[in-house]
Amino acid sequence: MAWFKPDREASAKKEDKRVKITEGLWVKCNNCREIIYRKELEKNAKVCPKCDYHFPITVEERINLILDEGSFKERDAGLLPSDPLGFKDSVRYRDRLKANQEKTGQKDVLVIGEGRLNHRPVVLGVFNFNFMGGSMGSVVGEKISRAVELVIERRCPLILITASGGARMQEGIISLMQMAKTSAAVSRLQSHRIPFISILTDPTFGGVTASFAMLGDVILAEPRSLIGFAGPRVIQQTIKQELPDGFQRAEFLLQHGMIDLIVTRKKLRETLFKIISFF
Repeated sequence: MAWFKPDREASAKKEDKRVKITEGLWVKCNNCREIIYRKELEKNAKVCPKCDYHFPITVEERINLILDEGSFKERDAGLLPSDPLGFKDSVRYRDRLKANQEKTGQKDVLVIGEGRLNHRPVVLGVFNFNFMGGSMGSVVGEKISRAVELVIERRCPLILITASGGARMQEGIISLMQMAKTSAAVSRLQSHRIPFISILTDPTFGGVTASFAMLGDVILAEPRSLIGFAGPRVIQQTIKQELPDGFQRAEFLLQHGMIDLIVTRKKLRETLFKIISFF
């Protein structure tokens, strides 16, 4: 025989008084591992208020961060990559493309368009790392070439924001050709005295770094961005030596004269306007 009966109503009330934490309200920083309130992070342009770590942001967020509200008009959005090699690894290239297009809502990695920065006209291109690691294929090369033609016609600056693992292996030599194509395209701007501003974000590697990304009249980078050709692990295994602390980080590249300035996300618009005004 039970000596007491559980008060089920009291237990239910007690459970109701427990603090309920809604999922998605908090984010853990990838760098300092601190827990951050999501709304606070979003107000801070997705930069950790504790350690200044720059979280990845979407193409739309980058556009809104830089350009005047509602001024961006995308160009050549319908350009589609082809499958010239009929490439297949674990899945067919065409199936991988379709899956990434459905996931991101984009036809390929690069979004190019016209807009205004403090009322000044610019042409802006933004890489989407979520689309096959931001890899550069034939569409990227063609879009950059068309963007150069557009800025020559409009007589306005070209701004390209990169986030890429390099050339797209599924397109073979055609992807490698884009290194020469994009380098030749941006070099045309010099004779027309039109500025090209390159902004490197985390990560920017491979054929993108080895071509147009490092050819800007001014090269900017976000703090702590990884930038290079081969990754540090590959280099260390090749040369059989320990690499310096911070190797391939933006701060290391600035110290060695590879880039011109490290700019935090919140100051990027202001910095770009100063550079454009100077030119």
